[in-house]
Amino acid sequence: MKVRFLFLSSLFVLFFVTTTLHAKKITYEQIDEMPRSIEKDYYIWRFLSQTTTTAAEAKEVIYQASRLNTKLRTAYTTRTGSTLNIELPKLKVRGDENKNWRRRSKAHKSFNHGLALMQQRKPRQASVYFRDAHENYVKQYDKDKSLFWLYLSTKDDNYIKELRESCHVNIYTLMAADTINAKYPKTITNSIWKSSIWGFDIEDPIDWAKVKHKMYSGVDLDDLADDHKSQETIGVYTYLKAKACNYTESYFPMPYRDAMKEMTPERQALIYAIARQESRFVPASVSRSFALGMMQFMPFLVKHVAKEKGEKIDLDDMFNPYKAIEYADYHLDYLTKYLYHPLFIAYGYNAGIGFTRRHITKKQNFRRGPYEPYMSMEKMENHEAREYGKKVLANYVIYLNKLGVSTRIFPLLKVLASPSETDKFRK
Repeated sequence: MKVRFLFLSSLFVLFFVTTTLHAKKITYEQIDEMPRSIEKDYYIWRFLSQTTTTAAEAKEVIYQASRLNTKLRTAYTTRTGSTLNIELPKLKVRGDENKNWRRRSKAHKSFNHGLALMQQRKPRQASVYFRDAHENYVKQYDKDKSLFWLYLSTKDDNYIKELRESCHVNIYTLMAADTINAKYPKTITNSIWKSSIWGFDIEDPIDWAKVKHKMYSGVDLDDLADDHKSQETIGVYTYLKAKACNYTESYFPMPYRDAMKEMTPERQALIYAIARQESRFVPASVSRSFALGMMQFMPFLVKHVAKEKGEKIDLDDMFNPYKAIEYADYHLDYLTKYLYHPLFIAYGYNAGIGFTRRHITKKQNFRRGPYEPYMSMEKMENHEAREYGKKVLANYVIYLNKLGVSTRIFPLLKVLASPSETDKFRK
């Protein structure tokens, strides 16, 4: 994610090292048996953070990591007293992947140039660059983005028709549907009779790491998905099904309804929207920065919320989807005191409330004007938060409709220029 309190970040390392709170002990033997993966890196970090780990053990275990992030380097230095001066092998992008990276970079430049020309009120010139971006983008989401801006710059309805043919569910295809008052794209919400499968622990990151290893080893993804088809493992199942069809079908699972039965439809839709974007509902997810669980909580935020709730908790408890939902709901209670719109709440969940306040209070952002609020959404400097917010908003609209609340995206976008209805920071 991900979720960050910037004012706490500088205190986190000291807090983690000096606080035991109910933390379980990780042994070298346990780590040694784990397959090399991001999930193993997380446990190496936990091992390094234990006061019982010796400097010699730290110097030995660090070579089992797959990637060295800031947390691993800091924990290593704390445990050994020396700076980590090794470099692990880096993955190289070659062949088609390298070609796609170059095309994507060229497309990004063209798209941003098009936005700049739109701000200069030169839509005709901008359309040339949006068309170039569309031709060079590889991912359907990016192509749809270019098509929508081609429509804004030319008012050619053919671009809306082309968007309607997209297999992808995103804000651009939803807006295309609203433009002509059409139905939203088809989505899939599975109803599975089998409650669980044998031999797979949904709360074990290493079990998930093994599935990912199989996923990239050339096995048939549909078969692998069927091996994990159950109510308990629906996140893993739909994740694999989506990859198997190269995301040409849109899965919107709705697990753990019993954990949200007391919540409003809006809060349920928000949690579903965030969980889908964060982890695709895989409970044991671990990010490269060690955001944890289905809701991808950063470790320092887990500790902060646990302290606020008066609970003792181990970080691995975040792999329990019910605990993840409980903590997300608690954190959303905080965010929604200041942010009332799902787009802004998503910004806050991903990049922090301070960042969100600074972005939305800039005079040029989310005010009435040409190409708004689309321009404010596209010009956000934080790339991760920018795309995250748009995707969560689209998820939110889909889930609200699935929960029986008829919702369209245009009214949600229109209200962004009305501060009293969207946030507590703007006047």
